[in-house]
Amino acid sequence: MDRIKPRGRVYNGMPARELGSEGWHKPWSGGNGGNCLEAMKLADGRIAVRQSTDPDGPALICTTDEMTAFIEGAKAGVADFLLS
Repeated sequence: MDRIKPRGRVYNGMPARELGSEGWHKPWSGGNGGNCLEAMKLADGRIAVRQSTDPDGPALICTTDEMTAFIEGAKAGVADFLLS
């Protein structure tokens, strides 16, 4: 994943469109009709996440440590209670 250098200040909840349209990737996709999360690696190493069906909506900005904890927790089933 290429690192993107956004213009201006990057903050949680910022409009994802302010990060630009280049560099967003769907790291995974399921049988949900294309409703996926998209991720972008930022120049400072943080990761931006947005909803693919709302590319102008808010972006969640995570550190690599936060994203690692989220992915490892999801793999371990820590958040499975959210699906029931």
